[in-house]
Amino acid sequence: MADEIGHMPRGPGRILKAAIWSMQGLRAAWLHESSFRLEVYLLIVLAPLALWLGDTAVERVLLIGSCLLVLAAELLNSAIEAVIERYGPEHHELAGRAKDMGSAAVFVLMMNVLLCWGLIFWPRLSELFS
Repeated sequence: MADEIGHMPRGPGRILKAAIWSMQGLRAAWLHESSFRLEVYLLIVLAPLALWLGDTAVERVLLIGSCLLVLAAELLNSAIEAVIERYGPEHHELAGRAKDMGSAAVFVLMMNVLLCWGLIFWPRLSELFS
């Protein structure tokens, strides 16, 4: 976003402000979004498991990164919902479509988590049971 006088260079002070705003967003999501809290709890369980079970750095990045993408999509979905709710509780087709699409984005990334974890661990599990 442009500043009042154009694009100012990002110095330490501006980076600190951006970090503070990001922390405020994470706090708001934690306080107001039960789905976000559930996904954080899943990350707390799955991240150490990924570090332990992943054989390579690439596997670990895929396992943890796929979970982090779900959190990012949930934050964006919550932002969309907050903006829509700001304008009132009455139903509007476009508002409903936007909320459904945001939810679908989270769902697609959850399927990505299952795909990543499944493709990495299925060969190992099938090897154990054969």
